[in-house]
Amino acid sequence: MNFPTEVIERFEQAMQAAEAAAEPEPTAMSLATASTSGTLSVRTMLLKDFDEKGFVFYTNTLSNKGQQLGQHPQAALCVLWKSIFQQVLVEGKVEPVTDTEADTYFASRPRGSQIGAWASMQSEVLDSRDRLEQRVAEFEQKFASTDVPRPPHWSGYRVLPDMIEFWYGMESRLHDRFRFTLQDNEWVRQRLYP
Repeated sequence: MNFPTEVIERFEQAMQAAEAAAEPEPTAMSLATASTSGTLSVRTMLLKDFDEKGFVFYTNTLSNKGQQLGQHPQAALCVLWKSIFQQVLVEGKVEPVTDTEADTYFASRPRGSQIGAWASMQSEVLDSRDRLEQRVAEFEQKFASTDVPRPPHWSGYRVLPDMIEFWYGMESRLHDRFRFTLQDNEWVRQRLYP
């Protein structure tokens, strides 16, 4: 279900404010996932798209995060902008993006990142840096005279929120918090105590 207009406006305003404040990496976010056995993992990712449907990021689907999302398609995100003292929390189901979306985004990446997507066996043990550099050289040669296609193990995920919380920090510690929760196919807006 699409977000309320207020959610989109709040997120876009925060992102624009963070960019204007020269936040070093305004699209950085923490992504938390869990395996079916309950093992939790968190790592920093880059938010690549946001619209009325959800929050999108891209990765190697064979990585630890990809495997966990395959086993348990739920995730939590935390976007923290220190420069403007704001944070957004997101929780919800996760679905793969379409092949068209993944192809379009992959084609927009720098060639070195495209080669890296082929060369890196993300999250697997690497015996030496030399081995990675050898793999990079192999794929540079393989695709020397052509565009780099998207690897079959590389795609994106969209977090479809059922909860979004906006946190506005204050020096008094009496922060403003607004939570939007999807309940019975309706978005409910609540103000929370700090």
